[in-house]
Amino acid sequence: MGAKLVAATHNPGKVPEIAALLDGRFEIVTAGQLGLPEPDETESTFVGNALLKARHAADLSGLPALADDSGLSVTALDGAPGIFSARWAGPGKDFALAMKKVEERLEETASDDRTAWFTSALAVAWPNGPAVVVEGRVDGTLVFPGRGTRGFGYDPIFVPEGHALTFGEMEPAAKDAMSHRARAFAKLKAALFD
Repeated sequence: MGAKLVAATHNPGKVPEIAALLDGRFEIVTAGQLGLPEPDETESTFVGNALLKARHAADLSGLPALADDSGLSVTALDGAPGIFSARWAGPGKDFALAMKKVEERLEETASDDRTAWFTSALAVAWPNGPAVVVEGRVDGTLVFPGRGTRGFGYDPIFVPEGHALTFGEMEPAAKDAMSHRARAFAKLKAALFD
């Protein structure tokens, strides 16, 4: 295991995923474990929010920090919920509510366009220093009602291009091989290690 890397999250459940996606090259500690406060996400893009969170954690901890920001964007909703994807689920993180809100908003439009995409922006920042930022995206179509109980968030309503199953129906390994997060981590590893 290599140097310490702060994961700018208060969710310890993300540590194994991050460690695996970075091939175990770092000892991962979370911002929550270090007692760091969460910054307000004030930027208008996924990249901006990821960079803000990474710089915040790096500067406060004195260690390199990794942050992500991700969400669902719907074409017919002009990219909403976008950076507000988690907020659409409310304070209780009720994604059944969030998916219902997406469906209702789509019904209010005159469009039958159900295309959407997931974005994951990753940023690694060094204390008071440089940063590396990458973005991964996967395109697909929304289906209602949602299908499947795997994954999290909006996974049950999202069918990636070229597939018949929603992310909520897919085996985790199949989803992980094509997800926006996997694509972003592949770019990040190339930027950091190649």
